[in-house]
Amino acid sequence: MLEAMRNAFRLPDLRRRLLYTLGILVIYRLVAHIPAPGVNQEVLKQVFSANPLLGMLDLFSGGALANFSIMAMGVYPYITASIIMQLLVPIIPQLEELAKEGERGQQKINLYTNILTVPLAALQAWGQSTLLARAGVLPNFGFSGPNLLPTIATIVALTAGTVFAMWLGELITQEGVGNGISLIIFGGIVARVPTRLGQMIQAGNYTGVAAFFIITIVTVAAIVFVQEGQRRIPVQYAKRVRGRRVYGGQATYIPLRVNAAGMIPIIFAQSLLLFPATVASYLVQVENEFISNLALTIQNVLDPQGWFYWFVYFWLVVGFTYFYTDVIFRQQNLAETLQRQGGFIPGIRPGQRTEEYLNKVMSRITFVGAIFLATVAILPFFVRDVTETSVMLITSAGLLIVVGVVLDTMKQIEAQLLMRHYEGFIR
Repeated sequence: MLEAMRNAFRLPDLRRRLLYTLGILVIYRLVAHIPAPGVNQEVLKQVFSANPLLGMLDLFSGGALANFSIMAMGVYPYITASIIMQLLVPIIPQLEELAKEGERGQQKINLYTNILTVPLAALQAWGQSTLLARAGVLPNFGFSGPNLLPTIATIVALTAGTVFAMWLGELITQEGVGNGISLIIFGGIVARVPTRLGQMIQAGNYTGVAAFFIITIVTVAAIVFVQEGQRRIPVQYAKRVRGRRVYGGQATYIPLRVNAAGMIPIIFAQSLLLFPATVASYLVQVENEFISNLALTIQNVLDPQGWFYWFVYFWLVVGFTYFYTDVIFRQQNLAETLQRQGGFIPGIRPGQRTEEYLNKVMSRITFVGAIFLATVAILPFFVRDVTETSVMLITSAGLLIVVGVVLDTMKQIEAQLLMRHYEGFIR
């Protein structure tokens, strides 16, 4: 691997791309430390430690939400917009037609995603600021009197921060190496590891640190194994004779990934579990006794320290894995594409039978991916009994992101090296 990295830096074009990517990530991390005006940092720390939903959002902001910087939302609104567009494609016929147009159609869908990100970012900026203002973090936030201009400035600054992060990600994708948005999230996750490690060492939890390293190494190895796992469906293309030339006749395969959903099911499950508990935390203090008691009951039932929370979390991840995989798989429409290109699976009739066969195979391998993903998701529940702490160096979703981004970036560098007849990372 070291030899491959040295070879990469010997190539002027690849070296420029790697240094360009690193420079953009440094710029993002520097901007992420610029705080928004009027923030009470002491109150923010108290609110942040007591609200688990903010911890999940902080994952995608790269730690910028912890000090409520202008990058507090990171690229989370863009991820939300991307998920919404993916779910809308099979529902709206016009978007479905665009998805079938290849690269040109995908560019239009990406444009719609970018446009949708702006109002989502503004809405999220208003929502986060309102919640923090009620907690005393933003004492000058409000749409009345002298607070109007500071409020508008806060929302605009946070929205602009998200757009700036998206722009930096696109620069990496176009001029650097790897997927820009993923690398920005990756940089934020990795940047927080030294801080968490220092907190554990300062607390004298050396056993926990050692256990975390062992568990992390084993988990990363398992994630790599499952992420790279695939079921290869053989495909044969019929021979076609045009004049004196014969086309087709070659054999290939369709790679069906064991975990085609990535870490999206974990995000869905976390959001669904944390949202009711977060809303309940603001209703506990109301004067109505029934609402107050109901909110307190919801808080107790969905307490992350209890086994019921992790039991529901496990099965929600399994369910969302099947749901999201099915949505993505149906968008690909492999059976129709094969039939249109003259391809067929040996022993399976083209058309409806092929679609049923592929759905059946995908359902079986998704079961393995869903159980694995759910196990990774509830890993902190088991880790806390071993290490006597529930704080992990990298969260479950964070581990999946980090491993996925590293693998994707390595494959791109590998391809660049192989094009120039150099030996790559993967052997």
